Amino acid sequence: MKKTSWISKLTSTIATGTAAFMLFAGFASAHVTVSPSVAQTSAWQTYTIKIPSEKELPTTKITMKVPEGVAFKQYQPLAGWKITTEKNDSNEVTSITWEIDGDNEGILAGQFQQFNFVAQNPTAEAEVAWDAFQYYSDGSIVEWTGQPSDANPHSITTISEDPAAAGNAAAGGGHANDGHDSAGTEGAAGDNVATDDSKANDDTTLGDALNDTVTGEPNNTDTDPGTLKLQQATLIVSILALILSFLGIALATRRKKR
Repeated sequence: MKKTSWISKLTSTIATGTAAFMLFAGFASAHVTVSPSVAQTSAWQTYTIKIPSEKELPTTKITMKVPEGVAFKQYQPLAGWKITTEKNDSNEVTSITWEIDGDNEGILAGQFQQFNFVAQNPTAEAEVAWDAFQYYSDGSIVEWTGQPSDANPHSITTISEDPAAAGNAAAGGGHANDGHDSAGTEGAAGDNVATDDSKANDDTTLGDALNDTVTGEPNNTDTDPGTLKLQQATLIVSILALILSFLGIALATRRKKR
């Protein structure tokens, strides 16, 4: 009986630990992310920032810093959200803020919101970090500015000259400013960018609507490699816990028969 009790306790402990791990994984994967995670050098890229609300409070504002070397061009307007930008002395956009407007309650608990914008990537290969600040209705702020291993990491996009990255840029709705007229490329998520040399080279007014250059639904795919690895680890732990549970039940049954 003592051995059976010990096995039961072990099984219960493993199951509890697995449940806690899965809960932690759920929270850990719900980061503010910017996609795509890989893009081509010099490309005019359509980016999507995804904001989940992790607290039992609505998110009312999000501010994103534009990484150095990235030239912010345009944003997509969205009903219920007021969008503003800040510029430096060189008239370059350094940050963009999305804030609730009108009767909008914000991003409620268990929900997420996505915002689209266009930026031109650096000419050289680099890793650009998207620092973001998430504001809740109680005035609290979550700063997504840490390293990948931190609790609140910033999202990172790898800017690459690799042809594979060019394909990724096309899927995201971007195009390289190569001096030729370019028709819009329809991405896997339905994003579509249509522009020409005059649009590529003009200084675009940020207050202009993006309807002429970006159409379609936002990309709902979270391609963050860290999130995928965490989900895989969660699945493995869950399977191991299930196997140990069955072993515990089998051993307990055998001892009862004896």
